[in-house]
Amino acid sequence: MQLLDGKFASEKIKQEIAAEAADFLAKSGRKPHLIAILVGNDGGSETYVASKMKNCEKVGFQSSLIRYDVTVTEAELLQKIEEINQDAGVDGLIVQLPLPKHIDPEKVTEKIDYRKDVDGFHPVNLGRMMRNLPCFIPATPYGILLMLQAYQIDTTGKHCVVVGRSNIVGSPMSILMARNANPGNCTVTLTHSKTSNLKELVLQADIIVAAIGKKNFVTADMVKPGAIIIDVGINRETSDQTKSGYKLYGDVDFEHVAAKSSWITPVPGGVGLMTIVGLLKNTLASAKGEIYS
Repeated sequence: MQLLDGKFASEKIKQEIAAEAADFLAKSGRKPHLIAILVGNDGGSETYVASKMKNCEKVGFQSSLIRYDVTVTEAELLQKIEEINQDAGVDGLIVQLPLPKHIDPEKVTEKIDYRKDVDGFHPVNLGRMMRNLPCFIPATPYGILLMLQAYQIDTTGKHCVVVGRSNIVGSPMSILMARNANPGNCTVTLTHSKTSNLKELVLQADIIVAAIGKKNFVTADMVKPGAIIIDVGINRETSDQTKSGYKLYGDVDFEHVAAKSSWITPVPGGVGLMTIVGLLKNTLASAKGEIYS
């Protein structure tokens, strides 16, 4: 078993991003600018946004955080998004999920200008991804691709089984792994909670992407020897054994699966760190006009 270390891969790529950002500043007179909107005070969201802002500063980006109380109206939030859409000094905009129940996340996603949609959730970006056209790839799948590249994992001809069909990870990951590219060129099976023979299918996988949002869902008896394991799950549980008061678990039973795998991502320290790198890469591409000029 070898570890797909998100810290090692992300730090290497962030050094490259920082060099490009410095060059962009020298040529344009400004830094790439990312704005994040946070509604409410969900613990997980606070942690994720703080990490994104910190990493922006680390690579030489400008970052701004706009906070709203949980009582903010949908109309107010949409109006703020429109203001940011019109601001030529902003390259990327993310609205941290989840949102309060009275705000429709689909309306929010579609309101963001697809040219600033560095999370890669807008239907225009997803549609262009489907057609293998230049776009902002959803940050987590993009981060996984970057990790596979960093470790020079050959995916061509492999059977990739994706567990989970969300629009954020599972569905786009299945498309990206099947495309004629590197990483890619896999035969892909997309499974989910309603798949009747899920264990049988996962057992056939050369590459498993676990993104179903259930602690330790993928167990050792579902994994064939030598499989490559990409664990996207981040499941928080309260714990009196950590300073933070909670502990993170993946969707894969790491303790028992690791010994059977050829490569495996840890949680934490794996895909989560690469998601931020995907976001930074998208923001830099936006600033440089590489996707949409």
